[in-house]
Amino acid sequence: MSELIQNKKMPSRWQFLATASAIALLGYTGGAAAKSDEPQLWIELGGQLTRLDVGQETFSPVFPQQRPAMFAPSTDYEELPHQSVDETGKLSFRPSGSDWVLSAGVRYGRSVRKVDKNQQTFPKPVYGTLVSGPQSSIVIPFLYHGPLAHKFASTQMEARESHVIVDFQVGKDVGLGLFGGSSQIDLGVRFAQFNNKSNIALASDPDWHVHYKYAPTFWLPIFPKLEGMKFWGGEGYHNHYATLQSQRNFRGIGPSLSWSGSSPFVGNREDGELTFDYGANVAVLFGRQSAKVSHETRSNYHPETLNYGARGQHVSQVTFPTHHTRSRNVVSPNVGAMAGVTYRIQNFKISAGYRADFFFNAMDGGNDARISEKIGNYGPFATISFGLGG
Repeated sequence: MSELIQNKKMPSRWQFLATASAIALLGYTGGAAAKSDEPQLWIELGGQLTRLDVGQETFSPVFPQQRPAMFAPSTDYEELPHQSVDETGKLSFRPSGSDWVLSAGVRYGRSVRKVDKNQQTFPKPVYGTLVSGPQSSIVIPFLYHGPLAHKFASTQMEARESHVIVDFQVGKDVGLGLFGGSSQIDLGVRFAQFNNKSNIALASDPDWHVHYKYAPTFWLPIFPKLEGMKFWGGEGYHNHYATLQSQRNFRGIGPSLSWSGSSPFVGNREDGELTFDYGANVAVLFGRQSAKVSHETRSNYHPETLNYGARGQHVSQVTFPTHHTRSRNVVSPNVGAMAGVTYRIQNFKISAGYRADFFFNAMDGGNDARISEKIGNYGPFATISFGLGG
């Protein structure tokens, strides 16, 4: 009885990969004969200038957002990296006498974005004055000193992102190209992993100002027409601070299906040939998204004083550090497409084109609560390929 129960256990993800490989090894033997001059092994190396599109909730605490309207908001600088230079590689094996193809490919990229943006005003020196009557028009500055503070807004941010996409596929040349060329359908397994980390620090003072106190009119022998005195009474200002640290990732694996075609339009393989390449892919990834987010805000107020020479007591308001750790199993649909041009001469290829992949419901982009976001990964690519055997 126990043996029957063990036999009914669900296969693991790695068993699924092994099954896909076994299908390739068993299935190609029944295919039609391939061209004898076609290489058995293709080695492809390349890169992609990737545009990264990862949704993430902005960090908008109350205190630091009370920054002067003359300064740009911090949300303008909090975005994750937008660009990545990916490295790609692929091995394709076509056994002699078969039009079945077994392939394995990988795409890897990482990027860093750092921001250190400081905006501030430059107030004039602070001083008091003696003001004379209308006939003398004498203004005498005194008690000169520099300002104790100024209006400012500061944003420091560092974000790191990395991603890897791995494909194991079994394909068959079905010879149904759109424009008279070849066409191939691939069935396999796709694995994808995305990671990003953010560290944000905000600071601002929205309301620095100088308060003056006036003394009544009185008489001094050296200034017979003195009208009054203006004393420096103090400076009031805030210091707002906020910090956020986050770590987010998604890891998933699942079945994939792709279709690719190639249609020649100039030349031939022996002397040089140009082909138009195209393709589309879909996958369903079963995986886990997780997020670990911590943030804190703090505000100090330095009130002005009405007594010359004295400073007001600091008034502080602090929010306790907030920590959120979330993890959840998700299903992420993946769709993609590509188009490009290849130059081939005998067993050598150079390709260039544009490729896009979108992973829906993949990343948890929320701060205090879960928000599922899509991941976009798209941009121009270029590859070189070498054929061996045949």
